[in-house]
Amino acid sequence: MTKDENLVPFNWPYMTGKELYFIAEAHFQGRLAGDGPFTERCHKWIEAKTGCAKALLTHSCTAALEMAALLLEIKAGDEVIMPSYTFVSTANAFVLRGAKPVFVDVREDTLNIDEGLIEAAVSPRTRAIVPVHYAGVGCEMDAIMQIAAAHGLKVVEDAAQGVMATYKGRTLGSIGHLGAYSFHETKNVISGEGGALIVNTPDLIAMAEIHREKGTDRSRFFRGEVDKYTWQAVGSSYLPGELVAAFLFAQLEEADRITVARLEAWDRYHELLAPFESAGYLRRPIVPVECQHNAHMYYILLPPEIDRQMVLSEMKCRGISAIFHYVPLHRSPAGLRYCRTSGELPVTDSVSQCLIRLPLWMGISYEQQVRVVKTLVDAIKDDLFRGGTASSKGASVSSTSFQRR
Repeated sequence: MTKDENLVPFNWPYMTGKELYFIAEAHFQGRLAGDGPFTERCHKWIEAKTGCAKALLTHSCTAALEMAALLLEIKAGDEVIMPSYTFVSTANAFVLRGAKPVFVDVREDTLNIDEGLIEAAVSPRTRAIVPVHYAGVGCEMDAIMQIAAAHGLKVVEDAAQGVMATYKGRTLGSIGHLGAYSFHETKNVISGEGGALIVNTPDLIAMAEIHREKGTDRSRFFRGEVDKYTWQAVGSSYLPGELVAAFLFAQLEEADRITVARLEAWDRYHELLAPFESAGYLRRPIVPVECQHNAHMYYILLPPEIDRQMVLSEMKCRGISAIFHYVPLHRSPAGLRYCRTSGELPVTDSVSQCLIRLPLWMGISYEQQVRVVKTLVDAIKDDLFRGGTASSKGASVSSTSFQRR
């Protein structure tokens, strides 16, 4: 399969050129199950990059989050604070243990969990806080860790989008007690499906290995620390196969170069869209100075006067694959059944209705990005003309929308 040059896909998986070579090497060595030589290489790479106590590859970020819930011994009746504007796995991992996610609103600037609202959501049942680093931009982790310490809570960083990004110089995923990465095909560094649990609390390493190996101490057996392995605790099969690890290691070797290239593409979008933000047609993403993001995505926010579905449909008709993002979990059937909110979530509700994600992948060309921006802006202008004169409606947008920069 090849790209249709007349289309601009939302995502296109990048291959470094070594993936098949490493997969063939794993096959030649006769090591296809999990925790082989390539898994160990990936573990060492992640540990060196993050400074974590232990990294453990998993078959998905979902699996890493489920392991985190097991490690924290989350049980029925417990509460876990998190944003509603996130992927379902963030909540599912804790609902599976019988806990109740408690949703708080996100910040207007970064779309990350609003740290100023967390403390009001804490109850006697609260066990953990799960900040989600949206678009690879770090949450205010210092404040979050202080709140957690004050209330005796654990912090699990959902850093699915945060590989190779930092907050105040610290790698995302390495700041909380536990972290979770994704290497899904849509992420920056990929293995098709895949993830990793980042263990920053050394006391949790031994049990993390047990949960990951079906509840057994098989990892210790393979290291020669015990003469046989047995069932020790609740667990599941969270290991990826060695072929996945081989593919991933080829990507990790090129992670710095991939990040630089994506940042260059992100910066091009940011520059191309600047005049249209000034005109009030849209709002560009905001990255605080203490954060070094990883260009995981480029999104824009439309003014409320614009019909987002019309804009997306127009872009699709012109060969541009742009998409919206999450339906807030507190608005979903399962969210209403299993979770609760702490206060109102007006920013979450607003953002979910006006956000558009633009195509961004390793290798997207300047010409393609120019085409994306032109198509986007033309679609916005078309909607403005349909709803009234461009000058009057545009003036309304610039004077009343996006007041918080």
